[in-house]
Amino acid sequence: MTIQSDRDLKDYEKIAGQEIVENIRKKSKKLSGKHMVCVSSTHEGGGVAEMLNSLIVLFNKMGIRFGWRILHGTPDFFTVTKKFHNALQGEDIHFSDKKKKLYYETNKRYALFNHIDHDLVVVHDPQPLPLINFYEKKQPWVFRCHVDLSNPDQDLWSYLKKYIEKYDEMIVSTEEYKKNLKISQSIIHPAIDPLTVKNNEISKDVMEEYLGKNGISLKKPIISQISRYDKWKDPEGVIKVFEKVKKEVDCQLVLLGNMVTDDPESVKIYSKTIKKYGDREDIKILVNVSANDLVVNALQRKSSVVIQKSIREGFGLTISEALYKGTPVVASDVGGIPLQVKDGESGFLHFPDDIDGFANSVIKILKDDSLRERLGENGREYVKKNFLITRLMMDWLNVFEKRLL
Repeated sequence: MTIQSDRDLKDYEKIAGQEIVENIRKKSKKLSGKHMVCVSSTHEGGGVAEMLNSLIVLFNKMGIRFGWRILHGTPDFFTVTKKFHNALQGEDIHFSDKKKKLYYETNKRYALFNHIDHDLVVVHDPQPLPLINFYEKKQPWVFRCHVDLSNPDQDLWSYLKKYIEKYDEMIVSTEEYKKNLKISQSIIHPAIDPLTVKNNEISKDVMEEYLGKNGISLKKPIISQISRYDKWKDPEGVIKVFEKVKKEVDCQLVLLGNMVTDDPESVKIYSKTIKKYGDREDIKILVNVSANDLVVNALQRKSSVVIQKSIREGFGLTISEALYKGTPVVASDVGGIPLQVKDGESGFLHFPDDIDGFANSVIKILKDDSLRERLGENGREYVKKNFLITRLMMDWLNVFEKRLL
C-alpha cells in the first residue's frame, strides 16, 4: 500500500461535487476537537485498512482528532480469528475452550498497551471485539463488522454476541447482515478513494510499464481477479471459468493478490494455486508484487473483464475499483456484490457455482466491444454516485454526530 497524506478535501470536488464536500466541512466543524480512535487487526492488505488509511487522514485534516491502533496478536491468535472469520461466513468450527481463552487473553493483554480515554471508540471486525471488557466504559463504543454475517455458525455467534451487546451500536455493510441484537444497528456501505495511487488516473505508458514488469502480455485480452488468496474468493473456480472462455476467445488470466498478517490461510491457498497452475503461460499468478497499487490500477484498467467469483463476500471493494475505471465485472450474486454490480447494466451476476454462466458472460463481453464500453461507462457513473470516500465520510460523520452531539 502506498502511503499518501497530501490530499485535502477540496481535491475531491471535481469528482464528488462541491455540495457533498461543503456538507462534510459543515458537519466536521461541529465535531472539531473531538478525539476518536479506531482499532483493527492490520494496517494494510485489505479493504478495511485501505479505507482507514484515507478516512483517518482526511478527518484529521478536517479538525477531528482521529487515532488508529493495531491489535498485537501472535500467529496462533490470527489462526484462531481466521477460523472465526470462516465460521461467521457459514463454515463449521471446532469451538474449543482453548480457542476462547487465546482470543480473550490476547485482547486482555493488548488492552495494557492501548490506553483509551477518547470521546468515541470504533472497533473493526471480530479480532479486537473483546477489548470492551477491559475498560471502564465512559464513551460510546461502535462495532463495525465487515464480514458476511448472513449465515454464521450459531455457537460462535452466541459467544461473540455477548461482547457485541456491550457496544452501543453495530454497523454492517448490507441489510441482510443485521442480526437479532439488543443494541441498535445501521448500515454503511464501504467505498473507494478515487485519488489514491490505486485508483487515480494513470497514463497508458505507466500501465504498460508496470504490467510488462510483471510478465503480463498486452497482445491478448486480459481477464483478471484481484483478491486476497482466500478460499472464499475461489481462485480455482476462476481458473475453471477461464478454461471455458479460452475455448472461445484467445485470452489470458491474471490472478493478483496479497497476503496479510491477520490471514494465515492465504499462504496455503497461494501455494496450492501456484503448484497446480504456476507453469501455465496463459495464467499469471502474482502475489505481493512491487508497486502493488500501481499494478492493480494498471491491471484493472487494461483488463477486458474483471471477475469476482466469491463464494462469500462481505462487500468486495475491488469491484467498485474496477467499475470506477470503466471495466465491466462478472461476479457472484452474494453478499455486498449486487449492491455494486447492476446485472446487465455494469456487468453480470451469477451464483458462485454457475461456471457456465460466468464463462458465457465473459465471452459475451469479450466479443462485443460496444457492450463492454456501455457496461464500463454505466459502472463508472454508478460508483461515482454511490461508492466514493466522500459519501463514506458523510456516513461516519452522521454516526459521530448521533453518538457525540
